[in-house]
Amino acid sequence: MLKCAFALVAALLLASSAQAQVEPFPPGFRTQEIATNGTTLHVRIGGSGPAVVLLHGYGETGDMWAPMAADLARERTVIVPDLRGMGLSAQPSGGFDKKNQAHDIAGILDKLGIARTELVTHDIGNMVGFALATQYRDRVSRFVLIDAPLPGVGPWEEILKNPLLWHFRFGGPDMERLVAGRERIYLDRFWNEFSATPARFSEAAREHYAALYARPGAMHAGFAQFAAFDQDAIDNRAFLAQQGKLAMPVLALGGEKSFGLTMAEVMRFAASDVSEGIVPDSGHWIMEENPGATVATVRAFLIGKP
Repeated sequence: MLKCAFALVAALLLASSAQAQVEPFPPGFRTQEIATNGTTLHVRIGGSGPAVVLLHGYGETGDMWAPMAADLARERTVIVPDLRGMGLSAQPSGGFDKKNQAHDIAGILDKLGIARTELVTHDIGNMVGFALATQYRDRVSRFVLIDAPLPGVGPWEEILKNPLLWHFRFGGPDMERLVAGRERIYLDRFWNEFSATPARFSEAAREHYAALYARPGAMHAGFAQFAAFDQDAIDNRAFLAQQGKLAMPVLALGGEKSFGLTMAEVMRFAASDVSEGIVPDSGHWIMEENPGATVATVRAFLIGKP
């Protein structure tokens, strides 16, 4: 009887998971577990042509990029990892400073035999992407950063005073225990407060990401991303002091109801060739709130044609 009960619970969980679908990647994409820099990242790869790497942020995984990947794969080899400790990637005990995570991504490129790439990043992905572009300047040809600041760069200290960013300092064992089993409650706060229109962050997407962040070690890794910000700020200031601004073309995009043109203000402290842009009618969650405008803007910058 007990065995039957367990089987029933498992079936219900599988059914619930099956209903919580986000837009899938195109059929031509494959997934690969790539060992890199002392960990293993879950990576989606598809398309053909010059490479572009898409890096996600907190509250989502590489799954957020499915519409962007489908579009860019017409002219690009699209590489979409889950960041260290997040999504379906492995759960290492440390190494969440962005300087180190940049080596994770460089290792993926090495394993795939890719010498040079474009970058499209969002949220925490911006920070990993910046560390990659700074440490591997000859390997990044163009760089799109979307709706999140960079630790230690430009008005960072003023940005930290925004009460909406209380979670930057939230973490540690007690916080992990408080959130355990309540991941959806915790994440809903961000999906709602950082959206221009919360209903556009669909129930299916919320279920999907909440289940991924409920995996063992996932919330620890998420908190560790933020706990590393102080070290990230030190590293970013050192990058700029020692090597100067980035020289490759940069597009700084902000959600109209979120960072907006502040993104370009931040990036002009860190790059010499910055174009600015706004994702209209969107808050922070650009691929949930206005994927069409986001994809079109990124495509125009990277490829220059519809």
